[in-house]
Amino acid sequence: MKRLLHLAQFMVHGPTWHSLAMWRHPQTAERGFAWTEPAFWQHIARTCERGLFDMVFFADLNYISDTYTGSMDPALRHAAQAPEHDPIPLLSYMAAATKKIGVAATYSVSHQQPFHAARLWATLDHLTHGRAGWNVVTSLNHNQAANHGEAMRPTDERYDRADEFFEVCRKLWASWQPGAVRADRASGTFVDPAKVRRIEHEGRFFRSRGPLNVVPSPWGGPAILQAGTSPKGRAFAGRHADAIFAIQPNLAGARAYRDDIRKAAAEAGRAPDDCKVLFGLQPILGSSRAEAEERRDAHNALVPLEGGLAILSAHLDFDLSILPLDTVMAHRTEPQLQRMQTRYRTAEGRLLTLREVARNHGQSVGLPQFVGTAADIADQMEAYIDFVGGDGFMLSPTHVPGAIEEFVDHVVPELQRRGRLRTAYAGTTLRAHLSQAE
Repeated sequence: MKRLLHLAQFMVHGPTWHSLAMWRHPQTAERGFAWTEPAFWQHIARTCERGLFDMVFFADLNYISDTYTGSMDPALRHAAQAPEHDPIPLLSYMAAATKKIGVAATYSVSHQQPFHAARLWATLDHLTHGRAGWNVVTSLNHNQAANHGEAMRPTDERYDRADEFFEVCRKLWASWQPGAVRADRASGTFVDPAKVRRIEHEGRFFRSRGPLNVVPSPWGGPAILQAGTSPKGRAFAGRHADAIFAIQPNLAGARAYRDDIRKAAAEAGRAPDDCKVLFGLQPILGSSRAEAEERRDAHNALVPLEGGLAILSAHLDFDLSILPLDTVMAHRTEPQLQRMQTRYRTAEGRLLTLREVARNHGQSVGLPQFVGTAADIADQMEAYIDFVGGDGFMLSPTHVPGAIEEFVDHVVPELQRRGRLRTAYAGTTLRAHLSQAE
């Protein structure tokens, strides 16, 4: 029996998501892009629930980048993930408008304290009835560190700190024993004090006395997501994550990545399939393949090169204005440029110049574009997953909300006809959605 594909919808609480062309796209403009209005996001959540997606998922960055040219101007001019509003409040709005779909967001641990995070996510777990997902990340840009009055930590130290951060959260979530809440009106006892304990954590990075002041969740806490590419990040995902989001345009690289995550989970004492791998994908539909290719070309032509250079510089935290545009990126030896090696070549292995990498980054942040009819895209999705052994896709649109609606209306039924997508939710929590196999 073929395994079901897991689907998630990528979003950013701003005017551009992965595509810098999105806010300018004619099909976005004709619908009215009310990205600051809660109703816009509720509509997307309901649409994705209609498509039986596992979750809607927000990325988040807490800065406006000045990495490219040393100025914020390029990022602001092209809306290169700026402005970007806080996505956390939207999770409750979207959950209130839906019944089963998961609602997930990125929350960096780099400049926060575990008690606040544990309290926030335990509360969201209650409000969403187990549908909340926390994408645990560390920050990668000096601008974000500077906004918090701190300096960037080395990668290994960031993940060592993240490990301890998450350990403290786990302790806080467990600081209330089962049955602690009695709410016994006759005796006048609301909480049994014997079942609530301090954690008294003292570690390398954190001290926390505890206990948490949020009652235990019957749903077991938020689902944990991750997006790590470094060895430390992959190990963290193997230990903790229910799912991981990966950008792997090359099939061989995607297969190796999936195998590595399975190995990391096994080494952490978990079943290899406990951590689902969702690969990034930008679908572009048409009533014919030719129409879809025209749509792709029109979208890609809207992406400004300067915007692509600005967002790529931000994600690398390296000023690419110092390099010639015809530089072959795979030949560069700077340490900051090694993290995105998979973006520096085509799926066929051709090495890309800085100009090409920046344009691709502005179009989709390096996600592969699957182009064609609904059947064509379903073919490409099946071929990709069946080769790499992954679990599903994180979808990123070229325009909103139309591209999401088109996928749900046309590709979802095609995948269901092929037995590759659920026809009903088997559970009501995000963790249940991620574990559904057939």
